[in-house]
Amino acid sequence: MINTILQYTFLQHAIVAIIFSSIVCGIIGVIIVEKKLILMTGGIAHTAYGGVGLGYLLQVNPMITTIIVAVAAALGIGEVQNKGGKQSDIVIAMLWSLGMALGIVFIAMAPGYPPNISSYLFGNILAVSTDNLIAMFILTVVILSIVVMFFNYWKIFLFDREFASLIGLNTKKFERILFILIALSIIVLMGAFGIIMLIAMLCAPAATAALYTDNFKSRMIIASLIGCLTSLIGLYLSYTLNIAASATIVICAVVNYLVTYIYKAKKQKNPTKASN
Repeated sequence: MINTILQYTFLQHAIVAIIFSSIVCGIIGVIIVEKKLILMTGGIAHTAYGGVGLGYLLQVNPMITTIIVAVAAALGIGEVQNKGGKQSDIVIAMLWSLGMALGIVFIAMAPGYPPNISSYLFGNILAVSTDNLIAMFILTVVILSIVVMFFNYWKIFLFDREFASLIGLNTKKFERILFILIALSIIVLMGAFGIIMLIAMLCAPAATAALYTDNFKSRMIIASLIGCLTSLIGLYLSYTLNIAASATIVICAVVNYLVTYIYKAKKQKNPTKASN
């Protein structure tokens, strides 16, 4: 396998993409799981598909239009979630469907032959190009830098917003930045895992890490390591069994969470046997 990796560029690109994706999943995934923003994240991801279609319609790089639409969707859905009350879930679901529908319509209206957009929906980590890796690197550095530089403020904002307001922290500003970071994370993961499966990669490693520790920083580190390890295992299995790489990686991540959850649940029920 090592000789094969050294021989084929697409496998090298896949491993680099796994590293960037794992960092993002570890950082933003923990926040999404902790703050129960999974539905909102799904809404942003599916709405962003409209940006993909818009890029093909305008004949510009879809990455540019997708970032713009994803950020706009994140800020809009964030406001809906905060002020929508009982109707917020309905509005998010409608935007979710609207984004997908617009993406399909825009692609159908695009000049020339219709592009193959399955990678945007289902992902293809083996087809990640050099340009994609450069974009993933830049966005990962931006996300990592913003979280690390203001890490203590993030902890206060996420776990005690009243105290954050008392010490003069602009919680509204931090909330908007968080929504933008979620949008950028979706862009990082979209090419590798697709809109449909990226939610699992954001949630599974973070949820697994939460079973091991309550420490915020440790959970981010553990989630990143789990995401990287399960992704590499999935990549190896997909290569060995000749099956879809992105789907195999997602299966490994989810199965790892389920196995860990069951093990931890049994351990809590039988603490004496576990200690022996």
